[in-house]
Amino acid sequence: MAQTNILLETGTNELEIVEFYVNQDGYEAHYGLNVAKVVEIGRRQPVTAMPEMRHKALLGAFLHRNGRIVPLIDMARFLGSAPITNEDAKVIVTEFNGVCTGFLVSGVNRIYRLSWTDVEAPGQFLQNMSRSSVTGVVRLEERVIFLLDLEAIVAELHPAMALRFDTSDMDASDGKTYKILHVDDSSSIRSLLLELLNKEGRFKVDQCVNGQEAWDYLQTVRDRCEAENRPVSDFLQGVITDIEMPAMDGLALCKRIKEDPILRKLPVAIFSSMINDSLAKKCALVGADAQYTKPDLKALSVRLHELITTVWGQQVQS
Repeated sequence: MAQTNILLETGTNELEIVEFYVNQDGYEAHYGLNVAKVVEIGRRQPVTAMPEMRHKALLGAFLHRNGRIVPLIDMARFLGSAPITNEDAKVIVTEFNGVCTGFLVSGVNRIYRLSWTDVEAPGQFLQNMSRSSVTGVVRLEERVIFLLDLEAIVAELHPAMALRFDTSDMDASDGKTYKILHVDDSSSIRSLLLELLNKEGRFKVDQCVNGQEAWDYLQTVRDRCEAENRPVSDFLQGVITDIEMPAMDGLALCKRIKEDPILRKLPVAIFSSMINDSLAKKCALVGADAQYTKPDLKALSVRLHELITTVWGQQVQS
């Protein structure tokens, strides 16, 4: 089954997920992932062992029809269960962070179109039990679907894919500190980005866990601008947002910002694992000023600094 081409209007806070299941020691667990990350769904492929296969869930690699060498991850083994052995097992080939990865699953059910308002953030207990690999929960009439953080799974198996920040050859700071809002539902990414950007010294960072919380935050900023007759740059100079988030996604958030007469001057950088040609066009449609794929933080930091200094000029005080 190839990737679907069902069209979603940009900025409407909708998503499509493909539901798959994994037989975990006699229990059929249901999971989901964003269709935008799916390249293809097909049959199990013969694999060749890879050097330094440090995790038992990494089965090896296979040659995909697009000519790429694709590593294959057994999702049951990653989740701590016996390996998947059923003959009709499926392989979901995904692409994010510019890398193709195959996930072996017991089976695939169907695709659902949802609003991000239908996606609940996982509670702390679920986060702890899943090792922070669950980013959202969807309640259906007959079952619950857990949305998996595939980026975190791949980073655990292949540390080179983790979020990184190269401070070498960093341009000198202009001596000012700019206040920005960072929006991401991943606690690990929020913590790492906060640590690295604060260490760099260009930015003071406030954070929100999803687009709705960020929009509420921005409403208080806008209200203060109106009440005190001051520009938004007196309180905030830029926004970094992920795309995939419960309640409101980053595209809908960006669209709201750019449609607001007071907030619209804020530079908005989309920082997501899903950036490709199609998603880049969607980012442009909602008015995003820049878009970068994880895991490289340096390019994001440099570009956001350029955007802020270009937009605000001398208005921002150190």
